[in-house]
This record gives sequence, structure tokens and C-alpha cells, in this order.
Amino acid sequence: MQILIKGGRVVDPANNIDGIFDILVENSKIAKVAKNIKDEAKLVIDAADKIVLPGLVDMHVHLREPGREDKETVESGTMAAARGGVTTLLAMPNTFPAIDSAENVSLLKEIIKNSAKVNVLICGAISRQRLGKELTDIAGLRSAGVVVISDDGSSVDDQALLLEALKKANQEDVLVSSHCEDKSLSGNGVVNRGFNATRLGLRGISKESEYLRVERDIELAEKSGTRMHIAHVSCSESVEIIAKAKKKGVKVTSEAAPHHFALNEEAVLGYDTNMKMNPPLRSKQDVEAIKKGLKSGVIDAIASDHAPHTENEKDIEFDRAEFGVIGLETELSVAITELVEKDVLDWKKLVEKMSYNPAKILGIAKGALGVGSDADIVIIDPSKEWLVKKEDFLSKSKNSAFIGKKLKGVVEYTFCSGKIIYKAKE
Repeated sequence: MQILIKGGRVVDPANNIDGIFDILVENSKIAKVAKNIKDEAKLVIDAADKIVLPGLVDMHVHLREPGREDKETVESGTMAAARGGVTTLLAMPNTFPAIDSAENVSLLKEIIKNSAKVNVLICGAISRQRLGKELTDIAGLRSAGVVVISDDGSSVDDQALLLEALKKANQEDVLVSSHCEDKSLSGNGVVNRGFNATRLGLRGISKESEYLRVERDIELAEKSGTRMHIAHVSCSESVEIIAKAKKKGVKVTSEAAPHHFALNEEAVLGYDTNMKMNPPLRSKQDVEAIKKGLKSGVIDAIASDHAPHTENEKDIEFDRAEFGVIGLETELSVAITELVEKDVLDWKKLVEKMSYNPAKILGIAKGALGVGSDADIVIIDPSKEWLVKKEDFLSKSKNSAFIGKKLKGVVEYTFCSGKIIYKAKE
């Protein structure tokens, strides 16, 4: 089927495009990008005053299936992704069972084949059952189709074990994504350590629990020569450590989640458990450091860290509530509102952070709108505002930190492999 997208502002850093163009889609590929395409098409979409981007690539998503289908499924999570303009995502391995064997990869692949609405890549575990005691068969996971390994949700405490994992990952050309948290320092904390934690009578999580582990993991990556990706950076010290490592030529990349550049620790003052995540919301100074890191390029990517939880797990005392928030349906709009509208990033840089760079880091042929590229495309209305409402989420879980907030930028169409997988209601 031929689809013609007419007169939108096409932003594609991969091909150095930022201007008014038409895009012709034939079957699953981009056939032409040019001004005033005259080809006949079955469907013509008027994209005047709209922005046309490559589909977003989200490197950090918890789909919860297999095992916790009450929170999210591959089907519901990928529908939520489509609404947010995400056409490729990386599914994290903290499922039940964990994605720690070729058999469990096959199980997840079958679910993806039967129910995914977008492209789903699989992240395997570093250690068996993510317990940090015994390594998984990294070569076997790679052969089964895993592109990244991580014990996400947990850090690998055993330094020797992580070094061995890094060396094996290097041999197999697998990216290692690191959840940097020293549990001996973060302990039973639930919010950022500081005045607000004391004021609320809640246990604090120190910044040291993150940045000392960032420092250690980067040192091990340097020692092994392995590519390492630092997940959900939340504090200024972590940004500085990553910046120094990059200057030294260490193969390190990093990501920030929208809640860490849009919200600060004061958001927890009402004891709203939708503001409880790990790492926690940090200080205003840390939020500024994350924004500067995104602007300077120290932080390469924006990822949602989409973490769905049921109402029963969130609508309880702050101490007992689960960590984590959903983000697939809001990440693009939060980034537009907080970064583009506030002149932190221009559109080209935003696409780099949310599409082009993540694709490059993952080593996949996505994040571009050139001729011959997969027709993974998002059309957005950049000036349209919308109110985030609980009842509108397509995700099974509703634990968003942005409920009740007005955001800029509405996804009007999402195409995956040339098919319309999401269209906004008129």
C-alpha cells in the first residue's frame, strides 16, 4: 500500500534533514523523501504545520510479561508505545521467569510475535534470576536474539562477576546496561536523602548509592574494553563521572528518564506514590545537571523506564508502595514541554536523543527516514496541548507522575513498518 505524507516538517538527523518535505511510503519502506511528490497514493495525509519524525526508540521498558500480566502485557505495553510515538522498544528482563536463558527468550519471542504492535527487542539478564550470584550463558542469550544484557532493577554487587560478564559480553558484542545502585548505601530508602525526606519522615536514598556505582561500573567497562550503557541517570555527580569517562575514550553511553528532567524531589511532598521511583526524584540542582547533560551530549538518550504497577501496589502508604512510573505515552510530550519549549534542545537534538542515538547504541537500522529505511514514522502536532488523564492511558497500569499536567505536543499518527498502528481521535 502507498501512503503519501504531504508538507510536514521532516526532522531526520541521520540524513541531515530538517525542512518541509513529502514522504512516500510503499509497503513497509520509505520510497521517496522530496518536495512536491506527485505519485498516486491510496492514502494522502496532510501534515502541514505538523512535525514528522522517525519512530522513537525507547531503550528501557518493563512490559511485565511473562509473569505479571496484571500490570502490563506485550500487547497493552506496545499499544501504549504506539500512542506515545515509540515504534521500537527494549523489553527489560525482570519478568517472572527472568529472561535469563535461551528458553525464556524463546518464550518471550513467541509472545512478541503473537501480540506486539511495535518492534520489541529483548534484553537478557546478566545473572541467573537476576540474583547477582551466577552468570547467565551470555553467548547462548546472544544466539537466541538478545541485544543487551542487564540485571535491571538490581545492580551486580560482585565486582569479579560483573567483570567476567563484561569480558564475555565484549566477546559476543553485547551491550551491557547498568542499573547503578549500591543497596548497602540506598538500603530501605524511598525518596531522595535531604531536607524533604526529613520533613516527610521518610527514609532517604543518597546520591552516593548511585554515583559511586556509576564510577565502579565505568572503571570495569574501561578495564574490559566493553560497551556500557548507564541507565536512568539522576544526579549531577553521575553526569560528571560519565563526562570524564567519555573524554578518556571509555565506551560509555547513558540515558535519562523524563521524570528526572521534568520533576524534582518537591513533587513527593504530597505523599503521592506516583512520585516514587528508583532512582528517586532528586534536587533542583540535579534536574538542571540532567538537562545540561542532555544539551552537551554527555547523556546520549532519553528513555521512559516505563514501570507499570497495579493500583493495589501504588494506592498504599508511601513506604510500602512499589517504585516506578509509566512513561511510554507521555515521554515525547514531556520532552517537548520541558526541553524543546524551554530551549534546552532543538528538534534535531530531541530526535537524536529519542530515536537516532538509541538506535545507534543498540546497533539497529532504525531512527532514520532515508529512502529504503523502515517506514517507522511519527506525525505530531507540536503546538497542541493535552491534559494527562488517568482514564485515557492505553497502558494496563495508570501510575503516571504526570496525571493532571498539561503537556505540549500530540502524536497524531504512528506508523510501524508502513502500517498505521495509532491514530489520534479526531
